[in-house]
Amino acid sequence: MSTVILLRHGRSTANGSGVLAGRTPKVGLDETGRAQADALVERLAEVPVAEVVVSPLLRCKQTVAPLVAARDLAKHVEPRLSEVDYGDWTNRELKSLVKEPLWRVVQAHPSAAVFPGGEGLAAMQARAVAAVREHDARITAAHGDHAVWVLCSHGDVLKAIIADALGQHLDSFQRIVVDPAAVSVVRYTETRPFVLRVNDHGGDLAGIVPPKPRSGKKKASSDAEVGGSTGAQGRKGRK
Repeated sequence: MSTVILLRHGRSTANGSGVLAGRTPKVGLDETGRAQADALVERLAEVPVAEVVVSPLLRCKQTVAPLVAARDLAKHVEPRLSEVDYGDWTNRELKSLVKEPLWRVVQAHPSAAVFPGGEGLAAMQARAVAAVREHDARITAAHGDHAVWVLCSHGDVLKAIIADALGQHLDSFQRIVVDPAAVSVVRYTETRPFVLRVNDHGGDLAGIVPPKPRSGKKKASSDAEVGGSTGAQGRKGRK
């Protein structure tokens, strides 16, 4: 299967407001977020991106817009990658939500958390993981096992996808940090995912590009390297 770059949208106008924006329409990038979106073009300069799959919310579309325009890439809007439906919590201040009994459930037992008038975190993980795996299979069929693609979504959604890739229970997903404009990378194979990066802010992403298949070899291996990676792949493209 192929390799997916899990990109959180750049910093939005709501990120520093102390308010849970959720699916509120027309929440876009702030000045920092726009700069982060522009910088993505250079960060992925050495990465042959096959396609972009994006949440329908404005801040995600704005984040991938410079990359899509620079590369003339196909962009697929995927509703299952939308932000968590926080229901009655939407647009409330975080300092008030901390006082809610559900807050402790979200922190300590998120698989049981269901937002009033919204969805549960377990349901969110199910839809997001289904989406990433379906698109990965589709892109692999279209572009081959060594394709790389970009998925742009939201913090809790990406944390849930990463937890699944790590084989962690959803109740551990709060241990994962995903900042605005940060990149995480997962390579899916027939038997397991490999998590290559988490919450990466660096500029050099050439090392995530899978090596070209050996002569006569059609599929990427699902085997882990015994003793650990030699790092040879990470030197790809460097002088």
